[in-house]
Amino acid sequence: MSVSPVQMSVSSARRRIRAPIAAAIGAAVLLVLALGIYLYDHSRRDLIANGVTVAGVSVGGLHENAARVKIERELGRRLERPVTVSFGARHWTLGAHAAALRMNAANMAEQALDVSREGSIVTRTFRGLFGGSLKREVPLVVSYSHPAVAALTARVRTAVDRPPRDATVVPSAGGLTEAPPQVGLTVESQQLRRSIEQALASAGGGRTVAVLTHKVHPVVGISQLASKYPAYIIIDRAAFRLRFYRHLKLADTYEIAVGMEGLETPAGLHSIEWKQVDPPWYVPNKAWAGALAGTVVPPGPEDPLKARFMSFDGGAGIHGIDPSEYESIGHDASHGCVRMRIPDVISLYSHAPVGTPVYIA
Repeated sequence: MSVSPVQMSVSSARRRIRAPIAAAIGAAVLLVLALGIYLYDHSRRDLIANGVTVAGVSVGGLHENAARVKIERELGRRLERPVTVSFGARHWTLGAHAAALRMNAANMAEQALDVSREGSIVTRTFRGLFGGSLKREVPLVVSYSHPAVAALTARVRTAVDRPPRDATVVPSAGGLTEAPPQVGLTVESQQLRRSIEQALASAGGGRTVAVLTHKVHPVVGISQLASKYPAYIIIDRAAFRLRFYRHLKLADTYEIAVGMEGLETPAGLHSIEWKQVDPPWYVPNKAWAGALAGTVVPPGPEDPLKARFMSFDGGAGIHGIDPSEYESIGHDASHGCVRMRIPDVISLYSHAPVGTPVYIA
């Protein structure tokens, strides 16, 4: 059966009318859907997405204020525990109060919400409707006192640091003893400070910090002592003996006289300050010197300092005496100096340079 032109015209007109209606209906559906999506998303604008955590605390499905309360409760307990610094059996602690440790729960809750609002409105709605989740972690936000951390680091360094000790010699009336070197220790201060700060800013279990150190080796070892001490003098007042050591080996022993009672030869470790051949006598301005006090007696018969003089302790010294006074050797006889026979003092003088240690026991 054929279709008349009139029928075709009517059918075409009907299609033209239905098309706009369908489009309008489609647009209306889309508008309603968009509005629904907007309203759904808007209703969840204060809701944190499932799967979001703050420093290990799950806050997914909570509103911002509730998340803040949970963060304060759970993280607050963890942060109350002090940070402990340990080195062997020694320990130091830094508590939350001393560190002025403050947690910003509001900022972390806000960050968790901001993370939840990332992406498009469509993806957020889809995730909310179909139970999706975000695997996002918001880090701990805290503040603390940097001076408190620095002070703890300094306390640890003071307690642990050990300077290296060079090998040396220990003099006594009986001779020289070699003391071995000691390796030093130094705290890795910058690393310790960073570790303390990391522990303060950690809500996990790692609130114990181990002190890292490095060794500091001495400059002088036992094998170098002999060259360091080419000459050494030990004066044993009780035995009236002067012992001279060459490269720490006993080379010569001399009989001497030392200071009388009240004018004793000064004990302790000294060194030869200056030397002179055929020295004049610069008389000390002391009562015992009588009329000569403060004067200078030139070399000659009146000068009690014979042949050589080696000064130590600012005024006292080692010197020779006239043969007529050799009977004083082996006695407390001088005004503080060390007396020697002339051949002996000449021999010692030739081997004991300025700077030679002089230990008087």
